[in-house]
Amino acid sequence: MGLIGGIARTAVVAGTATAVSNRVSRRQGNRWAEKDQQAAEAEAYEQQQAYAPPPEPAAPAAPAQDDMLDQLQKLGELKAAGVLTEEEFAAQKAKILGG
Repeated sequence: MGLIGGIARTAVVAGTATAVSNRVSRRQGNRWAEKDQQAAEAEAYEQQQAYAPPPEPAAPAAPAQDDMLDQLQKLGELKAAGVLTEEEFAAQKAKILGG
């Protein structure tokens, strides 16, 4: 092989090496860009959570408690009137109080 053949082979090898190097660089750049994008999204999410308004407080339990007191009062009246036995009163009271 002559001088031109050696130069041609060198050109092909150099061209292939350049193409492979460019492809590797492009792939690595895409990976870094993906990681940067994920980090930016995570940071935006954290900032959004930090500045999100606090959840609304639960509604006061006063109406349910008033209803429970009314039921207990009626239950006591039934027991006092002799309609309910002590056992029936205790069972109904436990139901009203949740246990």
